[in-house]
Amino acid sequence: MNRMHVMRTGMVVLAAMVAVGLMACSVKKEEPAGAMTPVTLMLNWTPNNHHAGIYAALQNGWYRDEGIDLKIVEPAAAGADQVVASGGADFGISQAESLLPARAAGAPVVSIATMLPHNDSSFFALTSTGIQRPKDFEGKTYGGYGGPLETELLTTLVKCDGGDPAKVKQVEVGNIDYLPGMEQKRFDFVWVFEGWDVLRAREVEHKDVTSVKFTDWGNCIPDWYTPVIIASENTLKERPDLVRRFLTATARGYDLAIANPDQAGALLLKSAPELDKNLVTASARYHAPKYAAKGKAWGVQEANVWTDFTAFLRKSGLLEKDVPANAAFTNDFLPKK
Repeated sequence: MNRMHVMRTGMVVLAAMVAVGLMACSVKKEEPAGAMTPVTLMLNWTPNNHHAGIYAALQNGWYRDEGIDLKIVEPAAAGADQVVASGGADFGISQAESLLPARAAGAPVVSIATMLPHNDSSFFALTSTGIQRPKDFEGKTYGGYGGPLETELLTTLVKCDGGDPAKVKQVEVGNIDYLPGMEQKRFDFVWVFEGWDVLRAREVEHKDVTSVKFTDWGNCIPDWYTPVIIASENTLKERPDLVRRFLTATARGYDLAIANPDQAGALLLKSAPELDKNLVTASARYHAPKYAAKGKAWGVQEANVWTDFTAFLRKSGLLEKDVPANAAFTNDFLPKK
């Protein structure tokens, strides 16, 4: 799932591509009661455990119970934001770091649920590098996509931990399997998701690896939502009942993934049998307690998380203008519990 960072580092490209004219998409009306509604959901990458609740709901027929005939498609090159904004998909999976610049550029996309309440990202390395904290990045080589958010996070974390960012080398490595590159000493550390790439290396491939989790350094960098489920403002306005029905089924799937990770993993494998069974099982168990914050329902977002991350992007020069939190997200369509 390291490839999902293509969307992270494409912020400026995405912002330039999304035009205000995307707002002029055709408006769909609510369907008659009892009709099966065709709905398209665009993923942010290939199927993985971030999507487990969606596939659990799909395999159990819960979307059909809500009158939805769901079609899941893999993403366009620039991600789901512009496709959803233009009406090319009803829903999509995105992340705060692309949704905010998309909105700033005029794309009317809104986060309607977060799939994880906290960012599960980490900087990942072989234990032999000696990396245990951001200051240890000094004298090491980071392999990434050369995106501005990557550079800003590295600089901020190293400075915050008392190090010198100028002593961290960066190389662009693109869309590759990171482990061989690290083992061949082409680079020392990379940005991945803890519950997929790190888990695969440590528990499936039995590699001696370490990671610096973003959530452990919340005093230096803000938390943010990634991934999130998005819809267009037009869909929220013109088809609110569809949005509620879609999220009712989706939340039901994530509730199952929380309560019974092995069953959710099996349902994901049924939809995507090409995935590694051991990795899916381990990842399902890892994510089960992480899909929802303690004492809160799945999908709920907090305004301060959006506000703090927006401020970080603005201060870093990575966002051209402020995006109010109440425009970026809503909890209004989640099931009432």
